[in-house]
Amino acid sequence: MTHQPISQIFKRTKIIATVGPATHSYELIYELILSGANGLRLNFSHGDKEQRDQQIAWIRKASEELKKPVAILQDLQGPKIRLGEIKDNHLDVAKGDILKLTYGAKHEGDVIPIQYDIATKVQPGERVYIFDGKVKTVATHVEGHTVQVRVENDGYLMSKKGINLPDTDFGGDVLTEKDYHDIDYGVKQDIDYVCLSFVHSAEDINMLRGYLAEKGSDAQLIAKIETKPAIDDDELEKIIEASDGVMVARGDLAVEVGAEIVPVVQRRIIELCHNHAKMSIVATQMMMSMVSSPEPTRAEVNDVSHAVIVGADCVMLSDETANGEYPIETVQSMKRIIMYTQTHIPVRPLGEPRYLGKHVTAISSAAVTVAHQLEASAIVAETKSGATAQHIAAHRPRIPIISVTSDPRVAQQMALLYANKSFLRPDGERAGVNLAEELVKEGYLPSPATVVVVSGRQPGMKGATDTIRVRTFA
Repeated sequence: MTHQPISQIFKRTKIIATVGPATHSYELIYELILSGANGLRLNFSHGDKEQRDQQIAWIRKASEELKKPVAILQDLQGPKIRLGEIKDNHLDVAKGDILKLTYGAKHEGDVIPIQYDIATKVQPGERVYIFDGKVKTVATHVEGHTVQVRVENDGYLMSKKGINLPDTDFGGDVLTEKDYHDIDYGVKQDIDYVCLSFVHSAEDINMLRGYLAEKGSDAQLIAKIETKPAIDDDELEKIIEASDGVMVARGDLAVEVGAEIVPVVQRRIIELCHNHAKMSIVATQMMMSMVSSPEPTRAEVNDVSHAVIVGADCVMLSDETANGEYPIETVQSMKRIIMYTQTHIPVRPLGEPRYLGKHVTAISSAAVTVAHQLEASAIVAETKSGATAQHIAAHRPRIPIISVTSDPRVAQQMALLYANKSFLRPDGERAGVNLAEELVKEGYLPSPATVVVVSGRQPGMKGATDTIRVRTFA
């Protein structure tokens, strides 16, 4: 059977789509994957266990049917602080008003209910932003379960709108009781990545990694950068080193630090991820107009294209596929932007991998150099843990990385790696060579095809990559 060549269907920057009410069916999940989604995000701020069970089953069924490994991301809610119920779902406020944000209360006059006891964290003088920053306030007094705030601008409040605390130190308390329940659920399910919300420090990542290790989970960790403490230069690099990947969560980050800061932070995160061979994800409002429009705006097209040019591993869709009217069209549009950009302009990575004494980094760098010099059709990476493919991807090759592993979890996780297409095959001395032959025969690779094979002399052993071979198949 002859297939469409990889060069015509292969996108280097990957797409993550969020599953929600607009895509809650097997047919739509199948279409998301078919249209170009490489990972599907489950937002644990919404939905229940029964919905999650069904969605995970649908994703794996579609993945198997399409013979395409797909990563599942569990996005934890974290200490997302929201207002409670507001009478008539609307309350006008004016500059100078005093409000009492009270945990567990009911809305009565200036007493505003909140769903998290911020009185244990907030100090007088700290900023308290409500409704995505539409209403700015400053804490003036803290007592019991109440934080009294002074309103800084005219506006209005609605039920269950979010609260941001850009000056408040959560002291490592970023995992809530709900998060622990959700993590325990994810450990028992088929989850590939866990995304930690409102990360403040590397210690937050280390704490979650320790908890997952205790539970026997091999899920990888994504740090969501959306707080002011996390973007401190020293702390940001420590967070990236501690994580398996980083998400630029531009929504809450813009409220916390100011929208004008976000583009600079985004570039810095992508650069550091290149340096440390970690995955970078650009998220929030990438194609937001397509929630209600069949076409993106010119600014959105430019936003996605820019992420491709600077070498981001992934671009992510949230409301566009969770609640939008055109979820499939949005993925298709995003794929077209990625494909056109990578075809017509060179990727200009913001950084390059640091060697740090790791031989796999040196082997990976050499493999990419050889492949480019020979104008090879692909780099074939035999990998047990995914590390070899990850380090090759960090060099942002212009050609496909064909990864072969015997571990289904690793194949799914590698679905999000830059320029990577993963295949599940048994370990063996000829695993990579046999796969390359197979892909040439099936028409995925051209004939003749020159490939660079990266492998180890001990197949199936982690950290044993030490060999580069060049093979030509007719």
